[in-house]
This record gives sequence, structure tokens and C-alpha cells, in this order.
Amino acid sequence: MNKTLHTYHFKGLLTLESGKTIQDFKLVYTTLGEISPNKDNVVWIFHAMTANSDPSDWWAGMVGEGKFFDPRKYFIICVNMPGSYYGSVNPLDNNEETGMPFLQDFPFFTPMDMARSYEQLRLSLGISAIYMGIGGSMGGQQLIAWACLQPTLFKFLVPIATNAFHSPWGKAFNASQRMCIEADPTWKERSPEAGMEGLKVARSIALISYRHYDTYGQTQEDLDKAIENTRSESYQKYQGEKLAKRFNALSYYILTKSMDSHHLGRGVLEAEEMLERIQSTTLVIGISSDLLFPVSEQRFIAKHIPGAKLEVISSIYGHDGFLIEHEKLNGLLKELIN
Repeated sequence: MNKTLHTYHFKGLLTLESGKTIQDFKLVYTTLGEISPNKDNVVWIFHAMTANSDPSDWWAGMVGEGKFFDPRKYFIICVNMPGSYYGSVNPLDNNEETGMPFLQDFPFFTPMDMARSYEQLRLSLGISAIYMGIGGSMGGQQLIAWACLQPTLFKFLVPIATNAFHSPWGKAFNASQRMCIEADPTWKERSPEAGMEGLKVARSIALISYRHYDTYGQTQEDLDKAIENTRSESYQKYQGEKLAKRFNALSYYILTKSMDSHHLGRGVLEAEEMLERIQSTTLVIGISSDLLFPVSEQRFIAKHIPGAKLEVISSIYGHDGFLIEHEKLNGLLKELIN
């Protein structure tokens, strides 16, 4: 499938929306397929909070030979977002100014900051236009931010289960998760392993926001009418342990802050005005049962991007439906490009 992992080295100083700066950092990204001679087959995929830069790994129903995003047809790029545990600059890296690991002092990137760093990568690759940009959840936040910065960059724009600014409801979920990590006695330690027990609890809270009442009703019902040690309890513990084996509490903590910071209207223009600048052919997709990024948020995006269309996928899987409902997504994307 011609899949390659790359590292881009950003040289210089980047001033973040917070006013903090970061110098000489790296972005890890995966490419699949070959770029066409005219560089007109680029698809840029944006991953969600705890995924990696290989979309054929976490979106196997959409990316791969014979799938909608076929590397034999498209040149697919996915960047590991700054702050993540999977290669790009993150809390475990050394601060170039001090020579010591950032750890809890990592200067988090907003989705707009992330988009600005991707713009530098794009320019280094000599890509002048992107055929399609697509991403869900926090990936969609980065996509929308970049499209506001570069209104003509994407021919097709597909934000899924995302928003123009993060809601008080979403921020409350993230704050509660950070409180779980902070309650871990190890969180105050200057260690790469700080907060890992707290991370397990944080993930269990996150999972409730990713799913739906009906999801648990169909998958975690206690058919034996258990008095204790229920399937739901076992499932929550399992998911916490599972994430702790592959991720890091420092990255998780900082990425929830990145998600909370998302607001297209932080600058001179309001969010509505920023969206109105976008000139891409846009399909906004929502998930009917999404509790974390409800359809009203996608409706807001579609209302303010000129000519945008909104489609809502009926699903019992809640926010995670964008990772699961491959056939429905395939159908909508085929209609879009045809």
C-alpha cells in the first residue's frame, strides 16, 4: 500500500494563540499512495484525540485498497496532532529553550495553532491545493480552522461530528477528566508516568460522552440480571486499562485543553464570519445520537459556510458513529464527489 512515516522539522519560533511560544518542533505524519504529477489527488485526513497518524489503522473501513480512500487513487496525508503521544511534539519531548522535558509545562496548541503548523508542512511539500479535507471530532476542529485560514485550499471539505467552538457541555466533560488525572497522587511528580491511574478513570468518563444510552443498552445489558460486577462496570474498567497501555496521561491532559480552546471567533472576526469565508464545496456530517458534538453544532457550521450541505447519519453509536458507520459515510462521500 506504499505507506510511509515521515517527520517534518519546523524551524523557528511559533507564537501560539495563548501567547506562549514554541521553538524548533517536529510533526510526524503518514502518507499513503503516490502524489500525482499535477499534485491534484491529495486527501488530508485529520485524526481524533487519541488516534495516530495512520488512518488505515483507526479508520480501516474507509482507508485502504478497495476502500473509499484508496491509496492507488489518492495521496493521503495524516499528521499526528501536536501534543499527542504518537510522535509529534508532545509533553515528553525536550523543551529546546531549557533542554529539559516539557512534562506538565507543555504549551498546548489550539486547533487553530495546529492548522498553522500544518500550513508550514503543506508549503514544504509543495502542495498548492488539497482535493479533500476530512476529519471528525477534534480532527474536524483542526480541519475547519485550517479552512478558515485558507478559504480556497480544499476543493471538498468534509467536517464530521465537530463544531466551530467547543461547548460548555464538552468543556465540562473534559474538565472532569482532568480532575480525575489531577486526583492521581503521582500527577504532581515530574515524571513521564505521572497520572496514569487517573487516566484510566478519565477515559471511562470520556467513553460515556462518546457513546449513547442505546449503545450501552444493546452491548452491555446484564442478561443474567447481575446484582454487582455488571457488564457496564467491567467495560468501563477495560476501556481505561486499554487506553493506559497505549497512551500517556500528560498528552491526554493537554489534548483535552486543546479541544476546549477551540473557537473560530477568537480573533477579529466572529465564528460566523470566519465560516462565511470558506469557498470549498462542503458536506457537513452529523451523527443523530451524538451527545458530545450534537447535530445542532454541525447545523451551525453548515448554515454559515456558503452552499454547504448538512447530512445526519442515523446511528445508535453516539459520537463514535463517525468511526463506525463506514457504509453510510461511503454513500454520502460518493454523492458528494459525483
